[in-house]
Amino acid sequence: MPTLQWWTRDDDVKAADAVPYRLLEEVPELGAGDPDAGNMLIQGDNLEALKALLPYYAGLVKCVYIDPPYNTKSAFEHYDDNVNAGIKLGQAPV
Repeated sequence: MPTLQWWTRDDDVKAADAVPYRLLEEVPELGAGDPDAGNMLIQGDNLEALKALLPYYAGLVKCVYIDPPYNTKSAFEHYDDNVNAGIKLGQAPV
């Protein structure tokens, strides 16, 4: 099976391994559609969500869609990926 490679892969894998596993908690009042369809919409940190799914779906998932922004090294109004660590977005130079 092919493996993706990038410059910081080893460091990124170590950082991902350090993130603890979390349990998913269903919120029935936010559900919609057929509960037996097997579909899920998960709100939260991407890495934490994927690690929560790993024990149940490892090797079974063909595609995961993660809605951006995600580690783009760009500043977003409602998302901080540590691009401007220590700088408030409103104070960041343009």
